[in-house]
Amino acid sequence: MKRLSSVIVKTGLLAGTLDLSAAFLYFYIATGKNPLFILQYISSAVMGQKALESQWGHYLVGFILHYCVAFAFTILFFKVYPRIRFFQKNLLLTAILYGAFVWCVMNLLVVPASRIGRFPGSASGIIINMIILMICIGLPLSFSAAAFFSKKNGHSS
Repeated sequence: MKRLSSVIVKTGLLAGTLDLSAAFLYFYIATGKNPLFILQYISSAVMGQKALESQWGHYLVGFILHYCVAFAFTILFFKVYPRIRFFQKNLLLTAILYGAFVWCVMNLLVVPASRIGRFPGSASGIIINMIILMICIGLPLSFSAAAFFSKKNGHSS
């Protein structure tokens, strides 16, 4: 159990960091604006419009919320991975599907239920954000879980 916790923490940190880095880069390329706005946007889920004021506390709240969400999706993945054989046989497809799942949960359930409301995204923005989640969340989770559970079951990777 201790080893699983360690793998989940490392994988959650990796996935969260990759996702946040990609979000910063994409936002900067798309807008030319300060990518720390991403953290303000995230913090506005609980703080509303007040979070859009540039204050370090708002950045910190966004940072913490981002990693809480990354860890929640990491824990969920590690819970379901050993129960779904399809995941174990199709790592790349699993990464793609889980990235799409994360996008759907966040953008169709979490964001509309938060104080952010709806984010008006373009079709190209939606596709880019899904690809980011597939690569930055789906791939690390898929490969990390495969490595962990194959070693746990005595198989070589």
